[in-house]
Amino acid sequence: MGHTDGVGFVRVDRRDDPRLRDYANLKDVTLRKSLEEAHGIFLAEGEKVIRRAVAAGYPVRSFLMTERWIDSLSDVVADTGAPCYVLPPDEMANVTGFHVHRGALASFARLPLPPVEKIVAEARRVVVLEDIVDHTNVGAIFRSAAAFGVDGVVLAPRCADPLYRRAVKVSMGAVFTLPYARMTRWYDGLSTLRDHGFWIVALTPAPDAVPLEECAVGRDRVALLLGTEGDGLSARWQRQADVRARIPINPAIDSLNVAAAAAVACYVLTRQP
Repeated sequence: MGHTDGVGFVRVDRRDDPRLRDYANLKDVTLRKSLEEAHGIFLAEGEKVIRRAVAAGYPVRSFLMTERWIDSLSDVVADTGAPCYVLPPDEMANVTGFHVHRGALASFARLPLPPVEKIVAEARRVVVLEDIVDHTNVGAIFRSAAAFGVDGVVLAPRCADPLYRRAVKVSMGAVFTLPYARMTRWYDGLSTLRDHGFWIVALTPAPDAVPLEECAVGRDRVALLLGTEGDGLSARWQRQADVRARIPINPAIDSLNVAAAAAVACYVLTRQP
């Protein structure tokens, strides 16, 4: 079924080897979500992201890589003590369901999420995601929020999983370092933020909204609400916000992609005194 080649490295001969189950059918989103939630795992792709997940303290279950990545990741394999399965590139694609351009994957055990109260207790700027279901957008928002110094992210119950492989990859590992929590209830989910003294800003392209740069001047604690890709923020959350804010753009363009809007908004709000 395979043979050992150096400490921690195991060359695998069969694509149906049960030890590779964590990496099977990565393009099947429904299957992967079910498997990862059931077993409490997630995957990281590429050397940089794998190293960042290890540095963040996530326990490694195993590695899967092609020959060319053995030298560059040998120190991580040795330090973690987790098994590393080595496959030819074509066999790796047969296992995962696509060509892994970065050549290396790792399976990690998830850590328990903190409660929302812990994330917001000491924060000054947080981003709140309501039902954003595209993993690429979630990963991009995490990356922008981390880049501009946001203190944490709060997810509505139906928001996409930040630890899904695509979100992890797009975030370049920001999902490992930026604290986040998930609400247990959507209906009154903003009450925790209000209880902690946050000025709640609902981002919307509506023309009657306040320009973003004017919406939170002088506010010590600000929570930025971002809505789902198609319909934007729900009417309920817009009503519960302290202010509805917009990013002024060319009137010939109706709106920005939510990830692009998040980047602009995070930049503006983290630079206000």
